[in-house]
Amino acid sequence: MGQHFLSNAGWQKRILERLPRGGDETWVEIGAGHGEMTRLLAESGRRVVAIEADAKLAAQLKEESSKWGNVEIVEGDVLRTDLGNISGGKIRVYGNLPYYITSPILHHLFSCADRLLSIHIVIQYEVAARIVARPGRREYGYLSAVCRFFTRPEIAFRIPPGAFRPSPRVTSALVEMNLPGERATLNVADEKRFLGFVGTCFGRKRKTLRNNLRPFVTDDEIRGALAVCGLRPDARAEQLTLSEFATLLAQVAKAQGWTEGGPGNLS
Repeated sequence: MGQHFLSNAGWQKRILERLPRGGDETWVEIGAGHGEMTRLLAESGRRVVAIEADAKLAAQLKEESSKWGNVEIVEGDVLRTDLGNISGGKIRVYGNLPYYITSPILHHLFSCADRLLSIHIVIQYEVAARIVARPGRREYGYLSAVCRFFTRPEIAFRIPPGAFRPSPRVTSALVEMNLPGERATLNVADEKRFLGFVGTCFGRKRKTLRNNLRPFVTDDEIRGALAVCGLRPDARAEQLTLSEFATLLAQVAKAQGWTEGGPGNLS
């Protein structure tokens, strides 16, 4: 299941010190494992809902958590869990995520962004670098853009392989993602269409915007939209800020004569 348990007490404490305290929000822990961080979260006075997909580990956690208080154990796959109904108020998320499903989990979390205050995740460093990448950097891609749309991501620190059992073959990192992100200031009317448009622009990352958009928009229309936005004809998605994506979408929509709610071919 891609499990690497954070077993080093020193690193557990260092992570705990980075997590916000206070307030009446609920902490949702993804991949509780043996309860290494669950117990520390509970002992610090936080209410915790710990999700664990491994049935054996979940059973052990249910037995152990009776001593900790303020902890609810949910056995199941986080991708199948309705996070919006897990608590009556705001939530914060902590998770030591399996490296191979980091992106799907983040997209699932963003589906309830209006309830989220922050996300703190331990993930592979290379993926962390993609999440926090800014426009113009080689690592900047669709994952970077969608994370910046919803959050303000930053790498808190790296974590060596030896902090885990079994040790992974890669360095990890704690990524802090506080909400809201640029979503709060962009005033995008149709978020699904906007993110679909950004995804299309990154469809083939090393291709120009003109090449990626050509199946949906005529070359003259995309050239004109780029010019209005002050962008070069050979501009690539990795060079654009979210604000520039929003402006470009508005110009493409104007050229196409789109109405609210359509078309769906760019989403």
